[in-house]
Amino acid sequence: MTTDEARQRSLSFGEEAAAYERGRPSYPPEAIDWLLQRGARNVLDLGAGTGKLTIRLVERGLDVIAVDPIPEMLEVLSRSLPDTPALLGSAEDIPLPDDSVDSVLVAQAWHWFDPERAIKEVARVLRPGGRLGLVWNTRDERLGWVKDLGRIVGHEEDPFSHQVTLPAPFVDLEREKFEWTSYLTPQALIDLVASRSYCITSPAAVRSKTLADVRTLLATHPALVNTSGLALPYITVGVRATLA
Repeated sequence: MTTDEARQRSLSFGEEAAAYERGRPSYPPEAIDWLLQRGARNVLDLGAGTGKLTIRLVERGLDVIAVDPIPEMLEVLSRSLPDTPALLGSAEDIPLPDDSVDSVLVAQAWHWFDPERAIKEVARVLRPGGRLGLVWNTRDERLGWVKDLGRIVGHEEDPFSHQVTLPAPFVDLEREKFEWTSYLTPQALIDLVASRSYCITSPAAVRSKTLADVRTLLATHPALVNTSGLALPYITVGVRATLA
């Protein structure tokens, strides 16, 4: 994928912001505990999207600022979190002053950033000793129907394939994984697939076939037929480092 193609896909989510909010999972509390350093108070959720991580941070009583480049995503976030600042901006141009936050967390988005420029901007807005934390959810495809879903929509990468490097001025790089289960409705599973960038940017015929195949899976797989609730297992991978 070229840089321009990656940028186009990263900005495509606005077309399916509502589906993104309905279908995408949250993040397990233990992963958030691991990402945040002790005593963090002011937190930037960078690439916040519709606020899947933001709402978990606000629930902890933290002072949170959400930044995202897509207005439609921030509109959804602000409906759920009207008192949380939601600013248009990017990882390469963060609309915050120097030394203004204790932690910068990035959920499901670091792979869309220009890492060299993002590292400089994150270091600029973090206070010395602050934490940069990255997190990704990946489907656990060891179960039958989840593996079948992967055949339709594309298999998830090995979670530890996110071997990002966080160079100086960041130190003490660590990685961890967390296994958990998200519970969702059949319609939310369709929304989950519809909100994936590859589905959004596919030709209409390809997109329609993909969603039809997911509906067929829901209607025919023995573990899914006539159920109103699905248990979708995830492996969540976290990466954290400290600003020297």
